[in-house]
Amino acid sequence: MERLVQKSPDVSPRPQLGRRSFTRELLETLLLIVAIYTLVNLATARFVVEGHSMLPNFEGDEYLIVSRFDYIIGDPQRGDIVVFHYPQNPERDFIKRVIGLPGEAVQMKNGLVFINGTPLDEPYVLDLCTSSTCKDQEWVLGEDDYFVLGDNRNASQDSVRFGPIHRSHIVGRAWIQYWPPSRWKIINHHEYGAPPPIPTPTPTNTPVPPLSDSMGG
Repeated sequence: MERLVQKSPDVSPRPQLGRRSFTRELLETLLLIVAIYTLVNLATARFVVEGHSMLPNFEGDEYLIVSRFDYIIGDPQRGDIVVFHYPQNPERDFIKRVIGLPGEAVQMKNGLVFINGTPLDEPYVLDLCTSSTCKDQEWVLGEDDYFVLGDNRNASQDSVRFGPIHRSHIVGRAWIQYWPPSRWKIINHHEYGAPPPIPTPTPTNTPVPPLSDSMGG
């Protein structure tokens, strides 16, 4: 005879997420957030524009994100808008445009910029320098030197006044303008082609005077 045996259903508790697992996930999430925040801060910095030296492209009280990463993997280029530590007071930061590159001869003449003797086209400039703010002069840049100028030449404290800056002073390349929201934008940098060649001195046929046998006193 067949018998039916009543079997109780399996009511053993299902595995549940313990408090320890939840705490571990929360901790891992927080560590991930901290890691991302740290990486972002290592690769970027935030600055506020003060003054009017970069008109018409930047105004006072505009907030920028600056990329440090660009100059970790590459070098500043002519036309780049950069933030750097003021050489005479590294606690102050300036924003200017890179004009001259290492090894180049930069000349200011009649308010115009010449690179290795070739005039530089600068469509981003508000006004050319006047004789009262930019005297005719020339600089020869060292191996790691950069010549920087403000776009508003007549109201800018830049390399005309304090000379070239060393690469170690450069913080990074301006990347995003994020405040005020109405002027939010990805910052454009003027791109130039190959740099003008360094002029080769022209040999002359002028005879060299003979050395004197005696030395004057």
